[in-house]
Amino acid sequence: MATKLLLTFAICRLIVTVGLTLDPTELLLLGVDAQLSVDPTDVKAASLDFGLLIGAQPPLAVMHPASSQDVAQLVKAAYGSNFGFTVSARGHGHSINGQAQTANGVVVQMSGSKGGSGMASGRKPPHPRVWPQERFVDVWGGELWIDVLRSTLQHGLAPKSWTDYLYLSVGGTLSNAGISGQAFNHGPQISNVHELDVVTGKGELLTCSEEQNSEMFHAVLGGLGQFGIITRARISLEPAPQRVRWIRVLYSNFSIFTSDQEYLISLHEQPASQKFDYVEGFVIVDEGLINNWRSSFFSPHNPVKISSLDPNGGVLYCLEIAKNYHESTASTVDQEVESLLKKLNFIPASVFTTDLPYVDFLDRVHKAELKLRSKGLWEVPHPWLNLFVPKSKIADFDKGVFKGILGNKTSGPILIYPMNKNKWDHRSSAVTPDEDVFYLVALLRSALDNGEETHSLEYLTNQNRQILRFCDEAGITVKQYLPHYTTHQEWVDHFGNKWDRFYRLKMEFDPRHILASGQQIFTPTNMASWR
Repeated sequence: MATKLLLTFAICRLIVTVGLTLDPTELLLLGVDAQLSVDPTDVKAASLDFGLLIGAQPPLAVMHPASSQDVAQLVKAAYGSNFGFTVSARGHGHSINGQAQTANGVVVQMSGSKGGSGMASGRKPPHPRVWPQERFVDVWGGELWIDVLRSTLQHGLAPKSWTDYLYLSVGGTLSNAGISGQAFNHGPQISNVHELDVVTGKGELLTCSEEQNSEMFHAVLGGLGQFGIITRARISLEPAPQRVRWIRVLYSNFSIFTSDQEYLISLHEQPASQKFDYVEGFVIVDEGLINNWRSSFFSPHNPVKISSLDPNGGVLYCLEIAKNYHESTASTVDQEVESLLKKLNFIPASVFTTDLPYVDFLDRVHKAELKLRSKGLWEVPHPWLNLFVPKSKIADFDKGVFKGILGNKTSGPILIYPMNKNKWDHRSSAVTPDEDVFYLVALLRSALDNGEETHSLEYLTNQNRQILRFCDEAGITVKQYLPHYTTHQEWVDHFGNKWDRFYRLKMEFDPRHILASGQQIFTPTNMASWR
């Protein structure tokens, strides 16, 4: 009874705040009341994200859905109301700039619903269903990739394309792109989806694929949550390897480094024995990075000193590559790796190799997370900047940013690796540079209150602005990955020739701009102005 009264109070607050035309008891009769929560713990969690850059914006309520129908009923209520309260889907809360937040509506907590405090009914979202013969898996939109992996491995299968961090939701990464070192070979995660169930901004539940509602299918992939909430995804699978040969080599010459990276990704059409399965890299601008979490790979028994590799104290670049294999074929791995390494031009004394189980390799960042959490260094502001840089300008970016703006100090890893544009479907909403090869440059810094100016949030935020300004002035047409803009024109410029289609589909599938208002692409409208 107390829960009902509290929930009724929350719904009354919705009515007062946004002019909801439904009576509180009518909304309760929609059948979602057992999944709606105003528990302070739920509300607080939904008002924060990994970035910790945006002030907490508590929602009016949090929904813990157990099915696509639950989500559809809620969105339909928002769409039919007088002023349309907003609805934002939230996965694991790993956005940086409040993209999953909403202060004037309901957050749909897609991840964690299997144990959320709002699950008074005991109903839970469906578990992953693997189809071994067809080699795909159907998963709830809020499922974490680590749990998808665990389910598929029971059948000896695994998704083809990954993100570096597996504690992200399926719907969250598919709403952006989902990239890691396999993207050169298999494309991003959005290139490995067979089918989706999506709740539109009108509360309609649509199944879409290449053959069915295809325009919606491609729009949602990389669509930043603007057209619908992904409640089910059918993901492509392949036979899972058992182990990984993980290799890192160092370079002091940027041109040689990028030339080797580009050579490796050019092998994507070759047989598996003649290419690596994973190609990434990172930048070392100061010696401290060599011992941070990203570089924990290096053995303490064989310490790496930058001064010994580059006596001039310049920037170093690390190529990170991996070869998947089965224990039954372990005898051929050495020969295959040696053949590939012979064609590269890294510093000879800098080869570091380790072998580990496939799951441990994919889940490597989570282990680093646990270490950072134990030191109180995880739940801090993360002013991350992720950029797609065209191949033709990557040398200019190196000179102006890595060897210029960053100086010799950083406060987190800086990833850099190339991808093949032909592995991306141009029909998706994701935006990339207009060149055959482009690089991800990810400045994954953490702001620390440790008295050092170069680690402060203000310093790092200003440095990000400086980097973007440099790119603009130098004619480097970067595209932001996980984009964040605050003006309409910036979003139009970001989408470029995709904007007209993006806007048309927004008006078709979410005409009242109810969904994902935290992205700040469209402003929610009331019914009067909409009509």
